[in-house]
Amino acid sequence: MTQTQNRIFDELGRLFTNAAGAAQGVRQEIETVLKGQAERLIADMDLVTREEFEAVRAMAQLAREENEALKARVAALEEAAKKKPSPKKASISSEDTGRGPEGDTSPLG
Repeated sequence: MTQTQNRIFDELGRLFTNAAGAAQGVRQEIETVLKGQAERLIADMDLVTREEFEAVRAMAQLAREENEALKARVAALEEAAKKKPSPKKASISSEDTGRGPEGDTSPLG
């Protein structure tokens, strides 16, 4: 009877081993199918690659830096414009108009 029980246990052990191997094969097959479907789904979604993302990110960072530099430059120019006196209208002298102190010097006048 002991030998019969050992034989039953041996058979059960082989059965479980075969079942585990089959389960492992099924698992690998499912992983392969799911991976293929995921790759197709991602390709259909028109996602960007890491390289494209990093390139656009670098361009955005450069644009931000240029924007900050321009802000500082505009602020400096505005400050300089505030400090400068505004140009006043120059008074028109008689020399600029061609008229003498009496007014019009034309012969018809």
